[in-house]
Amino acid sequence: MAFDWSDIWAHMGWPALIVAGFLFTMGLASLTVFIERLITLGRSRTSSRRFAAESGSRLRRETVDQIVEEAGKHADGHLPRLVKAGLATYEHARATVDISGLTPAERTRRHMERYLEELGTDLRRGLPVLASVGSVAPFVGLLGTVLGIISAFQGIAATGSGGLSSVSAGISEALIETALGLAVAIPAVLAFNFLSTTIARDEKSLNAAAGELLDTIEGWEEIEVRGEEGSRSELVA
Repeated sequence: MAFDWSDIWAHMGWPALIVAGFLFTMGLASLTVFIERLITLGRSRTSSRRFAAESGSRLRRETVDQIVEEAGKHADGHLPRLVKAGLATYEHARATVDISGLTPAERTRRHMERYLEELGTDLRRGLPVLASVGSVAPFVGLLGTVLGIISAFQGIAATGSGGLSSVSAGISEALIETALGLAVAIPAVLAFNFLSTTIARDEKSLNAAAGELLDTIEGWEEIEVRGEEGSRSELVA
């Protein structure tokens, strides 16, 4: 029997065709997620680099409103969103009174911790699909193989003929399902590992940026406290 995809497809039973359809759907889903993540992460890095180049050196207490406005123009980047959330939270904390007695810098730090978790979830969006496809697709292919072999032996029982020649065609068609399952699972696992490494690197960069931003905010707050203490000393004197 020649290895002809059209001939193999034509001889497949309905159970095998249904399993093959599931595998094609899983493969398409994993490919869609991989491409979408590549595009999204690429846009995020581009926007973040542009924002850092334009606003990184201008981050001062008196330019906070300008930096927040500039960050809003780079909504595709995770770094601008992080900076915008941190600065906006700090400004809001300075303008309001917290009954817990926390300083604006401490309130900002707690909000940033929660927001970093939110950004991490957004970065990892779609990865469960790749993980599921990579782990489940081989078993779905094996299920198709089992169903194909069962169908082949049922055909032998119905016709009453035996021998290698009568069963080899059905078994070869059934094994295609296993090969298809592996062909879907292997790229999904590779894509998952690649994206996981890339996202972990991006999360590390965001954590470092958040730490630098919080250090800057704490420096502003310390300057303000010293200024207030100096003013009180002058009044007392």
